Amino acid sequence: MQHSDVLIVGAGPTGLSLSIALAQAGLSATVLELQSAEVLADPPPDGREIALTHPSRALLQQLGTWQRLQAHEIGLLREAQVHNGAPGQQGAMQLHAGGTGVDNLGWIVPNHALRRTAWEVASQTPGIEILTGAKVTGVRVDADAATVEFNDANGVAQTLHAPLLVAADSRFSGVRRQLGIGASMHDFGRSVIVCRLHVEKDPAQVTHECFDHDSTLAILPLPPDPESGSHQVSAVVTVDGAQAQQLLALTPADYAARIATQFQHRLGAMTLVGERHSYPLVAVWAHRFAGPRCALAGDAAVGTHPVTAHGFNLGLSGVQALQRTVMLARRRGMDIGDARELAGYERAHRLHAWPIFAGTNAIVRLYTDERAPARALRRAVLAASERFPPLKAVIVSQLTGRRPAWPRRCAPSS
Repeated sequence: MQHSDVLIVGAGPTGLSLSIALAQAGLSATVLELQSAEVLADPPPDGREIALTHPSRALLQQLGTWQRLQAHEIGLLREAQVHNGAPGQQGAMQLHAGGTGVDNLGWIVPNHALRRTAWEVASQTPGIEILTGAKVTGVRVDADAATVEFNDANGVAQTLHAPLLVAADSRFSGVRRQLGIGASMHDFGRSVIVCRLHVEKDPAQVTHECFDHDSTLAILPLPPDPESGSHQVSAVVTVDGAQAQQLLALTPADYAARIATQFQHRLGAMTLVGERHSYPLVAVWAHRFAGPRCALAGDAAVGTHPVTAHGFNLGLSGVQALQRTVMLARRRGMDIGDARELAGYERAHRLHAWPIFAGTNAIVRLYTDERAPARALRRAVLAASERFPPLKAVIVSQLTGRRPAWPRRCAPSS
């Protein structure tokens, strides 16, 4: 017997967003998650701040999760500056939304807030069942159904069937592996350390990416602290493994002073708020995004380097593409798990994700290579961005999720 239309493994923001999108389209979804309902309802801060494009915000509004964010959880990104080295050493690439029809590049929201709001909506939406404490032990697909075997919260073995199974269980997806779908993984051999800092000066809704010779520093502007009113930012430091351990061993005061110095004290003194969190940097590109009775979503399909904090945007674009594919198949009276139907999702998501995935990796390789040719190329790219407006327009289009605003004299011919 089929338990629902779609089985989703993973109750992260992507998996829950997909369940809501499917329910809004009239399909039923069952979500399996190892974590408890208590953790999903009130996830702890994990240090990650997510940049959201205009299309992503529109989708979250459609799902009803954006409206549940608190005011202090939504920050504006009006401008981005890319520095080759420490700020002020060379001219920065300045990116803004001018000419795109919008007045900001996007928004920045804590990851734990996105998780909380997705749970709030999904757990209250008819047609969605969330099974927490569920440990998946096996999956398989055959001509008639996809099957998930798991131990429930009481340790009792259970089995569910559905026409379609979606893996949304992280870039190291166990379900992807059990489905026999491989993935290309690039371990950058580096770690990222993320934290929040109180600062003396207003960051003015400007984000900075500083590519130095031994580390990368991103400063992301956040709304003022709701309790103290202090200005605050998120600092994202990328270093090799050995350096990461040394930085994590510093006292909070010494670590904050180190970030302030690396940022040339542009925001004055800094004070660490909360904990530092460290994550290994591994990019993932699945060999297939879909197959017979199965599909991959979120990081299980594409896991990007966090240099632009835009990975969740890819997850949301995949949610839209998969919902559209399944809706079309259902309207045409077709089997939603048929590989020929799911091929549409595969094509659409790959076409959208590949330029962003490849471009992000190229930027990281270019700006972490300290050989002389790479340094010269970095300077040339920054100079070209100021002298050749279409290049900057393409970059801004990726940050905003909107089509490039071509200068009139450079507009492509029809």
